Amino acid sequence: MKGVAGLVVGLLLGVLRYTAGLSFTVNEQECVYENVEYEGDNVSGNFVVVDHDIFWASDHPGIDLTVTAPAGNVVYSLKGTSGDKFQFVAPRSGMYKFCFHNSFSAPETISFYVHVGHIPNEHDLAKDEHLNPVNVRIAELREAMESVTAEQQYLKARDARHRRTNESTRRRLIGYTLAEYLALIVASGLQVYFIRRLFSRSVAYNRV
Repeated sequence: MKGVAGLVVGLLLGVLRYTAGLSFTVNEQECVYENVEYEGDNVSGNFVVVDHDIFWASDHPGIDLTVTAPAGNVVYSLKGTSGDKFQFVAPRSGMYKFCFHNSFSAPETISFYVHVGHIPNEHDLAKDEHLNPVNVRIAELREAMESVTAEQQYLKARDARHRRTNESTRRRLIGYTLAEYLALIVASGLQVYFIRRLFSRSVAYNRV
């Protein structure tokens, strides 16, 4: 039992170690850095523009994502989107830069999630005598768990965006309804005022 518990704890720690999720505001450009320890690691994640459904018009250019490798070359890019998933194989180890560019004047809130996955291969097994197929299987299970976690985070961010949209729509609907009632009250009041004024003038003419 202790061995199984230790295995589960190690599995969870492995997921937490290589996972990063955060929320930030992009005015013009914001960059996030993530370290990749091994060449050939699988880098995956997603991002969602939380305010998209509320403030974006049809002419909004969208958000651009550019991923730059340690050598300075661009390894992945997305143009003009309100959110998407991404995945690529790291060409080398080192610090990778994820930059979000907002060409629109209004600041945008972004929910961002990135994961660096590493599964030992035959070369790693040959170099390290402590590695065995069981360790490879554990790494595969860890990546499967991470895939589920990433999908849950992506759906959660989209749900938050839809919830904010619904709340904004509800506030606008209440505002439009109140404005309509106010306009009807004002119109009714003006009608009553002009009708009374008209009758008062008619009575005055009859007396004369």
